[in-house]
Amino acid sequence: MTCATAAPAAPATTAKSPDTRGLAGQTAGDTTICSVNQTQLIYRGYEIADLAEHATFEEVAYLLLVGEKPTATQLAAFASEQATMRAVPVSVRDAVIRIATESPNAHPMSILRSGVSLLSHLDPDCEDNSPAAELRKAKRLLAQIPTILGIGQSTLDGKALVEPDASLGHAANLLWSMTGRKPSELEARIMDVSLILYAEHDFNASTFSCRVIASTETDMHSAVCGGIGALKGPLHGGANEMAMEMQKEIDKDCAGGAMTVDAWMQRAFVEKRKLMGFGHRVYKNGDHRAGILRSWGLKLAKEMGPKATKWFDMGDEIQAIMLRDKNIHPNVDFPCGMTYFIMGIPVPQYTPIFVAARITGWCAHIMEQHANNRIIRPLADYQGPALRKWNG
Repeated sequence: MTCATAAPAAPATTAKSPDTRGLAGQTAGDTTICSVNQTQLIYRGYEIADLAEHATFEEVAYLLLVGEKPTATQLAAFASEQATMRAVPVSVRDAVIRIATESPNAHPMSILRSGVSLLSHLDPDCEDNSPAAELRKAKRLLAQIPTILGIGQSTLDGKALVEPDASLGHAANLLWSMTGRKPSELEARIMDVSLILYAEHDFNASTFSCRVIASTETDMHSAVCGGIGALKGPLHGGANEMAMEMQKEIDKDCAGGAMTVDAWMQRAFVEKRKLMGFGHRVYKNGDHRAGILRSWGLKLAKEMGPKATKWFDMGDEIQAIMLRDKNIHPNVDFPCGMTYFIMGIPVPQYTPIFVAARITGWCAHIMEQHANNRIIRPLADYQGPALRKWNG
């Protein structure tokens, strides 16, 4: 009797494990503040395009911090309260001036981080994590951050300081504080829209940093300082600065027809340069915010003339090349760089302006974390040497 020979087993196929470094694709908690997905960005139930078209930043700040859309009466009270909170203590003002004077190469984000840390020592609610105290702290930080930005930038520019203007809204006062120039109505609205777009974005790196720090039950100012440190990085908030620096480099290299934008981009691809302002961990089909801000920026550029519109023409060409050759869409940082640049805002201040918006999201998440807290303490997969003896 002949035994049948079994066919050799087919080699097992092993699916490639997804790259989960950086917690990619992982859910790290629950929130009622914001939803980010491929088709929508939602703040407490309101979609970002709806907010950018119909709301003011003050209304969005109230929505994020308090949890509901304000009534007309509530909004008026909130805006009035904010105007009275903008001044910073003299000791903080003097310290920011000293840092900016003695360290002229200090990044404005580092100056701001120090300013927020100093504010904590003088905030009567600093060590109180109760909901009422946290809301008061959040409101003060929202009001005072533009003032610190203005003190730092004026000092770096060698200009006289300007006092916060109670007659101006948050966005207009921010521009006034940094430049000493009253913005036009269009400039103020563009800044207002940009702040709305930057206000919140669920568990991004800086917000998650704030929540991790808050989960230890430390104070809000400590968590915000951590958020500022995380946002400073070029892979996060600093991307808007780097995007504009890239465009300035392209403009210089292509001046007088010395090189085409396409040739510059092809060289960058060969050199494997990281081109900032493109791609997003979540938005693979495009950032909902980018088109909104581009439209507003281009509107201002057209009013200003060819010296301004050239940046948007170049930006559109860069965007088309990235989409054609890499199938990568711009994120909000790309039009932000161009828009802030034509408004005369110094490039190193782009990320601090981000803080002036995102402080609302950070504080909302810090309060949410404290309200239902468990310390955030993930595990790690150890990949080091096997067990060994020190004297073995």
